[in-house]
Amino acid sequence: MCCNSAGILAKKQQLSSIPLGRARSATSRLPQIRHFSSPRTESFPLRKNDTSVRARSGRPPIALTIAGSDSGGGAGIQADLRTFSAFGVHGLSAITAVTAQNTLGVTAVHEVPRATLRAQLDAVFADFRVGAVKTGMLASAALAREIARVLDDHPRVPFVLDPVLIATTGAALARDGLVAALRRHLFARADLLTPNIPEAETLLDRKIRNQTDMHAAAAELLDQGVRAVLLKGGHLRGSEVADLLLTHDAEHWFRQRRIRGESHGTGCSLASAIAAGLARGEPLDAAVEGAIGFVHAALVSGYHPGRGRLRVLDHLAAAR
Repeated sequence: MCCNSAGILAKKQQLSSIPLGRARSATSRLPQIRHFSSPRTESFPLRKNDTSVRARSGRPPIALTIAGSDSGGGAGIQADLRTFSAFGVHGLSAITAVTAQNTLGVTAVHEVPRATLRAQLDAVFADFRVGAVKTGMLASAALAREIARVLDDHPRVPFVLDPVLIATTGAALARDGLVAALRRHLFARADLLTPNIPEAETLLDRKIRNQTDMHAAAAELLDQGVRAVLLKGGHLRGSEVADLLLTHDAEHWFRQRRIRGESHGTGCSLASAIAAGLARGEPLDAAVEGAIGFVHAALVSGYHPGRGRLRVLDHLAAAR
């Protein structure tokens, strides 16, 4: 890990010791609550991916981000690559859109042509042994379909899907039809889906008001085809933030104190940190725990680089 998350995660609950598998069981058959005093490392295994661990090759592991470019540097590709670097992972990128934005807001979005995105992805996979893939802003259904075609050629590479739909400032970052395309083309390919509360509400077309609603929403998203869901609870009120990692066989709550103020790039950085952990060969629950600790530390050291109200993460401070 690039930071010590043990002192950051205030408390944690886990359900069941049944490992994650490909089987899709009904949500009504989730196991009863059990409490654990320390993290488990044997649960939540992913597809075996022996190409990614540095010890096997003498080179750093490699992760790919497929996302939009943020001219303000706080989110998107820019935040993803800084996160990869903080974890000692070599970062690759394929840009889906060029955005004009800063800490005040988003002023323009230019979607990259489908052929240009495909050329980037072909170039990356032709040369590098990719250890994990993370997607962020995809902009349109056409780009989502193209990414799905590429991922079909690399089924053993862990895939983290961050369903970026709206910027922190409220600007729309996706065309109509993207939500349906995510469900149809990418959910079944995703090892982990990482929505925040507004994104989950958009995906499910219903409100999420509390942690009971969070559990029901995560279970419903599981039933739509993803292997695991990390539903981020930061948009709910309270002095504590609770994030839920849920599969058909297990459940894991991560709880931490809330850092007040509006921030920018937390979702991008969290998904990228998870992908970095997976590229390093970590099991899913360990990668998620390390990523949550990393983002929390980066927020504690965050700063305001512009005139807007948004704080950006200090990725380097989190890595120290």
